Amino acid sequence: MRIERFEDVDSWKQARLLVADIYKFLGECKDYGFKDQIQRAAVSVMSNIAEGFDRGSNRELIQYLIVSRGSASEVKSLAYAGLDIGYFSREAFEDVIMRCNRISNTLNGFIRFLKTSQRKA
Repeated sequence: MRIERFEDVDSWKQARLLVADIYKFLGECKDYGFKDQIQRAAVSVMSNIAEGFDRGSNRELIQYLIVSRGSASEVKSLAYAGLDIGYFSREAFEDVIMRCNRISNTLNGFIRFLKTSQRKA
């Protein structure tokens, strides 16, 4: 299957679900600094995939995918903090970690693929 739009990218679809989860899990959280930071990091995962996709070259897309992967790691790190201070239940925490790991693994595979392929215009 040829990927023609960023909406076709599996890691973007997974990142979109991550954003929805983060907003759902922290809907009642009154720690606005924490809430804002983890929400921004989650949105950054999907936004960087989209922005990189429309840059037009594999090299630029790879750079954005690496940034996206870093944002997924930031979400994971903040999820640990959220668990430790009681903002996440164990179940919500495990869901976020699982989704971030899945996104990172998918991004890694996509990066490997892009390093060995030519982008068709």
